[in-house]
Amino acid sequence: MGKSKKRRAPLWARISVIAGVLLLVPGGGAVVAGRTLLSEYTDQVTDDSLLDDIDAPAKAAPPKREVDIDGPLNLLLVGIDPRDDKTAPLSDSIVIAHIPRDRHSAYLFSMPRDLIVDIPAFKESGTGADTTKINAAMSYGSRLENGGYSPSQGFQLLAKTVSNRTGIKAFDAGAIINFGGFKKIVEAMGGVDMVIDMDVKSEHLKPDGSPRDRISACQGHHRCAHPYTGPQKFYKKSDKPVHLKAWEALDYVRQRYKFKGGPEMGDYDRQRHQQQFIRAMAKQAMSKSVVSDPARLLKVVKAGGESLTFSGGGHTIVDWAVELQSINVDDMVTVKLPGGGVYDGREYLGERFDPEVDDFFKAVTEDRVAAFLLDHPGFVNQDQ
Repeated sequence: MGKSKKRRAPLWARISVIAGVLLLVPGGGAVVAGRTLLSEYTDQVTDDSLLDDIDAPAKAAPPKREVDIDGPLNLLLVGIDPRDDKTAPLSDSIVIAHIPRDRHSAYLFSMPRDLIVDIPAFKESGTGADTTKINAAMSYGSRLENGGYSPSQGFQLLAKTVSNRTGIKAFDAGAIINFGGFKKIVEAMGGVDMVIDMDVKSEHLKPDGSPRDRISACQGHHRCAHPYTGPQKFYKKSDKPVHLKAWEALDYVRQRYKFKGGPEMGDYDRQRHQQQFIRAMAKQAMSKSVVSDPARLLKVVKAGGESLTFSGGGHTIVDWAVELQSINVDDMVTVKLPGGGVYDGREYLGERFDPEVDDFFKAVTEDRVAAFLLDHPGFVNQDQ
């Protein structure tokens, strides 16, 4: 009996996985919609078609699809950390992906979670207008009459808030992922290799990954700025990629606090690390160990499960995959938006952007980001 030929995932299914990582990885990453936010982000629909295609015999080409995703694109990608359906979700990471009309590149930039913005009134949640940190928009908008919370509803208010601040009239697609899903997907990917660009100590975890002990005065509430004590997980600066396990990757990209004897660190460093993680995960998705292994592909696809909510603006994830298949990870540019802290005396109030950031936002709305960055090279993260 001859050897059976190893089955390879269809090319178009592998492209779908790759494009999905590019679209959805910022909060942790995922590759298909376990849930979808279509029709004003409220309809909940399960789509397992990509799973079927990955598990099917190889095909020479994808089925012909009529995809009318035109013009420059802006995608809103949000990572949340909900504890349960009775706890308001906060948007711990907010990343916008701008893809020019020519589809030759992608530009990623982050909105600081502590950015002070005007949050509009929102009828669906019964909340009034407020001026506060942007990560509160998801919390305000998610409130339901029954006392529960809906991240998909909160996404609507966050999108309006981000639109008002950036001038982007509407987002062509959006995604929410919670950090539990993030961990599962990184585990399915076999971890991630990325450069550690500065010494970082974990505010939250011990060296073995277990939670740090709480200070006795900070038990049972969240009013302490630094409630933990004892040994800390340490991520040493390295010029070469370091392999991070899932829990290490999740922990590393969430850190924003300086430690004694360490370098200055803040939310802008955390944003940079999240963007670096996006690139690293995208490269990992395109490696032979993932795209050429149907079993691993299927594992990665299933890992997100109900942790992911995706809105394709009326288009499926496969439509988006086909539309964005020409984008190369090496053509992804991560952008840093300059700004700083706002203080009332010694009390920290939040973050604000420098005035020239508004010029960048105007370039985004006019699809001339490449030209803007040529004139303002300081906006480009050099350690990509």
